[in-house]
Amino acid sequence: MIFRRALQRELASVAGATFTVLFSIFVTWTLISILGKAAGGKVASSDVLALIGFSVLNYLPTILLLTSFIAVIMTITRSYRDSEMVVWFATGQSLARWIAPVLTAGLPVVVAVGLLAFYATPWAKSKSVEYIQRFEKREDLKRVAPGQFRESTSANRVFFVEGSTGGSTVVQNVFVNSVEQNGNSVVVAKEGVIEPDGKGGQYLVLRNGRRYLGHPGQADFQSMEFERYRMRVNSSVPATLDADTPAAAMPTAVLLAARNNRFADAEMVYRVSAPITCVVLMLLAIPLGFVNPRAGSSANLILALLIFFTYNNLTKLFENSVKQEKLSFAMAWWPLHLFALVTVIVLFAWRLNVNHRWHPATLWSAYKRRRLLSSGAAQEGAQ
Repeated sequence: MIFRRALQRELASVAGATFTVLFSIFVTWTLISILGKAAGGKVASSDVLALIGFSVLNYLPTILLLTSFIAVIMTITRSYRDSEMVVWFATGQSLARWIAPVLTAGLPVVVAVGLLAFYATPWAKSKSVEYIQRFEKREDLKRVAPGQFRESTSANRVFFVEGSTGGSTVVQNVFVNSVEQNGNSVVVAKEGVIEPDGKGGQYLVLRNGRRYLGHPGQADFQSMEFERYRMRVNSSVPATLDADTPAAAMPTAVLLAARNNRFADAEMVYRVSAPITCVVLMLLAIPLGFVNPRAGSSANLILALLIFFTYNNLTKLFENSVKQEKLSFAMAWWPLHLFALVTVIVLFAWRLNVNHRWHPATLWSAYKRRRLLSSGAAQEGAQ
């Protein structure tokens, strides 16, 4: 009981520190990415905080997987480095006795990863898609960022405004280039305002400007000045999730109802794999935590990162194989995890073989024998 409580406290402490570092890195990277999209006019500036929250929630299962893996490895490595494992083996205890307390301490993480993968992450992705679709279907002028050229949703008109006021309904120094049947129309005005037509549509009303009409490269341009000029702009359409919604944004119940669909099956491979991967990585971390007490522990962390990203990429490989209809769901979700479990069993058998020359206890005994021999030789030389 004392051992389990001490191990759980240490795992919680290491996991907390690791999660804080990884979470900060992912939040910073997400913040930079979404702010770049907002600056480029790809998302609304008012939606930045919400999109950051959705993106972080999408990455949270990966963060928890890596956190649990690193926490177990660092705890086991610390025990080897401080020679606690030597005492553990000397008292007749087995490395397999670590399995139960590690899994008990990691059970909340496994449950959290499962809930995130099956429920929270799909919801976050669906909301992110909804926010992006809503921005893409906004009125043309509301999508324009001051100082940037922006194409309309109908792709036949380019807007440029120098500034906006009144909640983006009033704009100053407007430039509009339209492709029409009888040529190109270029309109410049000092001010514009969006007015509804009472039928669900909207017009851009320009004041004090000039309109040029003609064909590029020809000298037939017509010019006219106006005090008031009305131009119809695209109206907003409510953003809803439809058939084009990616499978990653669909609820788990919808994916289960859409079986025999390769995209739904591929997404289910990812969701089923998440909690299984968490358990396998925690088990794998126990034998991988071995380190020579006289050596550093940085190699273990590097190896852990390589194993984690390899495992993650192989999961993506099986997922893509289902998308490409090379594998079915029934043949894709279990082979990788079975191979990983076999690897765990082999590593445990290797570490449990005390007579093996690379076993920690054997290495420690050889080290002590060398110390005794070297000290005896030194004493004989001094005599």
